Amino acid sequence: MAKYIFVTGGVVSSIGKGISVASIGRLLKSRGLRVSIQKLDPYLNVDPGTMSPFQHGEVFVTEDGAETDLDLGHYERFIDENLSRLSNVTTGQIYSDVIQKERRGDYLGGTIQVIPHITNEIKARIASVAKQTAADVVIVEIGGTVGDIEGLPFLEAIRQMRRDVGRDNVLYIHVTLLPHIAATDELKTKPTQHSVTALRGFGINADVILCRADYPIPNGIREKVAFFSDVDVRAVIPVQTVETIYEVPLVLEEAGLGDYLVERLSLHQASPPELSEWRAMVQMIKQPKPTITVALVGKYVELHDAYMSVVESLRHASVHQETDIDIRWISSEDIEQDGPEPYLADVDGIVVPGGFGDRGVEGKIMAADYARQRRIPYLGLCLGMQCAVIAFARHVLRSREPNSTEFDEHTRHPVIDLMPDQRDIVDKGGTMRLGVYPCMLMPGTRTAAAYRAEVVMERHRHRFEFNNSYRAKLEEAGLIVSGQSARTVGWSR
Repeated sequence: MAKYIFVTGGVVSSIGKGISVASIGRLLKSRGLRVSIQKLDPYLNVDPGTMSPFQHGEVFVTEDGAETDLDLGHYERFIDENLSRLSNVTTGQIYSDVIQKERRGDYLGGTIQVIPHITNEIKARIASVAKQTAADVVIVEIGGTVGDIEGLPFLEAIRQMRRDVGRDNVLYIHVTLLPHIAATDELKTKPTQHSVTALRGFGINADVILCRADYPIPNGIREKVAFFSDVDVRAVIPVQTVETIYEVPLVLEEAGLGDYLVERLSLHQASPPELSEWRAMVQMIKQPKPTITVALVGKYVELHDAYMSVVESLRHASVHQETDIDIRWISSEDIEQDGPEPYLADVDGIVVPGGFGDRGVEGKIMAADYARQRRIPYLGLCLGMQCAVIAFARHVLRSREPNSTEFDEHTRHPVIDLMPDQRDIVDKGGTMRLGVYPCMLMPGTRTAAAYRAEVVMERHRHRFEFNNSYRAKLEEAGLIVSGQSARTVGWSR
């Protein structure tokens, strides 16, 4: 039987609960345990796919084509496992499924209520992760903070899980904030006390408390939290803000959390932790190195979470190349207004990530064209690739006409066009080309050299694509198509 760790948050949002969950997963996996992670999001949207990046941040796409919360990206990066659509559950999904069952008559005319119908559906989603993955431990993060009215059904469901699977198979972790009062130069425990009391009000007693703080946490503070929260002092884990998020697993390990979880959940199959490679990676991240500057030209740069996976990929690449990376956040609308020179003249590389709608697109196109003219390394992701094609086509055709039909339905040169199987789709949620697809690489290209493979599998999230009607003309002018969809060449697994 799988063991379950439920992680709740208190005091404030954006406290680092997702990183804490991912780090706990790394500690358990370092002990040879099979680990899977799930995020329960209380919002009524069926998924974040149609939500504004300014509200929700990045949409993380799983291999099986689910649009999910950005925390799943952290989970995958930390535990090195590909998660599935089962790993992100929203209130919208739960209610939609329950209502569909009621419409079909599955409940035999019964009155549908939050308890037991909604909570049963939540528990079924949690159990499905354990069943599909055969995990030794399933870690479940509950989004939001204790006391949020929309999160109450999730709290009730995880309370019931203790009874359903047995107390010895369930452990509750609560992540709270210890705010620092500058006037008295002290950390305050009262918000944590109130948060733990609120959690108790829903029938859940925390077994472990992770105390987030920007300053060192004295043992006296830990003892005070333990006393008022009725937990072992060992189970009050200090988590001070660190230089890199990848240091958090090491902080938790040094605080004894890994051993405590193994002990409390009777994980007898666990082996001693092996974190040597992780420690070496963190040491590499923190040591001084030559710095390169990469411009990230986007539409949502005011909220850095909108490009979370892009940024982490750049950081991973810089560690691999033994360099530090200075990411310069540039609004594509600023480039439209002032031109690219003031923003891009001294950068070592340019990354233009994805986006939707025509706002700021001309600035992205200008950034791509600037990179072409100055021979600055350029990486275009999704819309960024499409903008590079538009910029090159305008250069080749000596016209401002080339465009995407997303931005100009009547353009004379639609070098980027809607995918054929997207033309009749009306519903916007979950209907894009989503998930992992094979890509055939052209031998001898830089792309093939980077991947060291002929076929690669990459994840997609888009409706528009390169228009092959323009391929021959653009290739004659120097465009290199280094990878193409397997469906274009008739490849199959």
